[in-house]
Amino acid sequence: MLGKIFLLKGDLDKAIEIYKKAVEFSPENTELLTTLGLLYLQLGIYQKAFEHLGNTLTYDPTNYKAILAAGSMMQTHGDFDVALTKYKVVACAVIESPPLWNNIGMCFFGKKKYVAAISCLKRANYLAPLDWKILYNLGLVHLTMQQYASAFHFLSAAINFQPKMGELYMLLAVALTNLEDSENAKRAYEEAVRLDKCNPLVNLNYAVLLYNQGEKRDALAQYQEMEKKVNLLKYSSSLEFDPEMVEVAQKLGAALQVGEALVWTKPVKDPKSKHQTASTSKAARFQQPLGSNQALGQAMSSAATCRKLSSGAGGTSQLTKPPSLPLEPEPTVEAQPTEASAQTREK
Repeated sequence: MLGKIFLLKGDLDKAIEIYKKAVEFSPENTELLTTLGLLYLQLGIYQKAFEHLGNTLTYDPTNYKAILAAGSMMQTHGDFDVALTKYKVVACAVIESPPLWNNIGMCFFGKKKYVAAISCLKRANYLAPLDWKILYNLGLVHLTMQQYASAFHFLSAAINFQPKMGELYMLLAVALTNLEDSENAKRAYEEAVRLDKCNPLVNLNYAVLLYNQGEKRDALAQYQEMEKKVNLLKYSSSLEFDPEMVEVAQKLGAALQVGEALVWTKPVKDPKSKHQTASTSKAARFQQPLGSNQALGQAMSSAATCRKLSSGAGGTSQLTKPPSLPLEPEPTVEAQPTEASAQTREK
């Protein structure tokens, strides 16, 4: 109970210490082991998470929370087929689980089976209509399929439940750009920039929109802000940048005649499925449009703790932390997902 109180206060470190002591007294208590594993998973400490979840499955091979969490870790690392195999086991025990259908949907998204992904996510949304992570993922998949009106619908709903997450406003701006509503797209980007102080994708996408609208001075300001964030991330974390993000940034830098000094290191794909959506914004009269307005980030599955880019409901001070790790431990020891991917944001 003391551990649950710390979880309610949002003090994960203290909660972990309490649960570690509890496990010392009750090393075979699967509920305590699962909760501790989920907390480590929420913090991205995968080795310890795997250890505690493995101990849970040793004592209870049918523990659906531990299986779902293990599947989400596999999903995070791109092993979608293996993760789906795990989820089939869970489906036999709890067929009406929103985190389960969310994660299955994001597995199909990672496999580029978008219709199946939407079908599973719609089922998850039916079971948990107030879960913003599921709405986020639905918006992400619709963006990928270039169904921008539907993406706007789901992303707007997600923002109503999670109004402090900058990346949601960025994706909403991408949808608005493709719906040719550049004024509201700018407002959405401004809100995203205000809320998100760490993710360079926000500034990059905003700069692309401004450049295509002919506002080169403002585009340059956003590009320079992106450079600052990139340089900070290079030296403060082991995050690797998406190659497509690097390519777009280099093209924009060349178009603005800046950016030669920006050195991109570790251009590797992100651990979660990426959300890449093109936004066809109108070009300025005397310019060619720079190209795609990329909405890249982690595809977040709807159960993670998205300790987002420096705050708490879906992000940390990394480029993006899945707004959904598997089964986020809550005071009732329930699940919460990823990506996600964040690119993804699982339960």
